Amino acid sequence: MNKLGVIGGLGPMATAYFYQLIVQMTEASTDQEHIETIIYSRPATPDRTKFILGKSKEDPMPFLLDAGRKLKRQGANVIAIPCITAHYFQKRLEKTLGTRVIHAIEETGKYLKHRNIHTVGIMATDGTVESKLFQTILGKYNIECVTPEKEGQEKVMHLIYKDVKSGKPVEMDLFESVSKELFDAGAQVILLGCTELSLIKRDYTLGKGFLDVMEVLARQAVISCGRLKEEYNELITE
Repeated sequence: MNKLGVIGGLGPMATAYFYQLIVQMTEASTDQEHIETIIYSRPATPDRTKFILGKSKEDPMPFLLDAGRKLKRQGANVIAIPCITAHYFQKRLEKTLGTRVIHAIEETGKYLKHRNIHTVGIMATDGTVESKLFQTILGKYNIECVTPEKEGQEKVMHLIYKDVKSGKPVEMDLFESVSKELFDAGAQVILLGCTELSLIKRDYTLGKGFLDVMEVLARQAVISCGRLKEEYNELITE
C-alpha cells in the first residue's frame, strides 16, 4: 500500500471530515486493512483566497511546502490537500516535492467526463472562482462552468466564512438560492468546490444533482492507497 499524507487544517473541521471519508470509503474488514495515513494539521497557513486575490501578501506556499516535506520525510508517497482553493498551488507543490499531490479538480474533470456531464455550476471561494481553477481544468474535458452572479457569490462566501468556518448554523435559504440560480443557468450538476461546503452536504439533505469535490478527492486517495468500496463509485446525489 502507498502511504497517504494529508496537508490539513485548511480548515480543521474539513480535515477531520476528510479523514472520516477516507475511513468510510475504504474496503476493510480489520484495522490492519485500512490506509496508513499521516495528517499534518497546519491551521496557521495564511488564507488562500486573500493571497490569490491580492488582498494579502502572506504567501501560503511556504507553509504548504513545509508540511509536504515533513509528510514526505515520514514516508508519505501520495499527498492530498482537503482545501480546494489550495489547489491553486498544486502544480508548484508537486514539482518541488517530487511526490504525487492528488489534484482534486483534475480528478473531478475525469469523473464528470466519464459520466457525460457537459455543464456544471461552481460553488467555491472567490479565490477559486477568480483564479479560474475549475474553468481551466474542466475546459480540457469540454465541460462548461457556470458561476453565480455577484450577489450569489457573496452568499456562497457568507456560507463558507460566516457560517461554516465560524461554527454557526448554516443558512440553508442562501444555499438553496444559489443552487437555484446555477440550475436555472443550465447546470446539470453543481460542484461543491470548497471543503466547507462539503460539511453542508454532510449535515443536510441537498437533493439531486450535487457533487462534493472533497468526496472525489477522498475517493481518489483511497484508490491510490487502498481498496475502494464499490458504493462510492457514484458520488452525484440522487
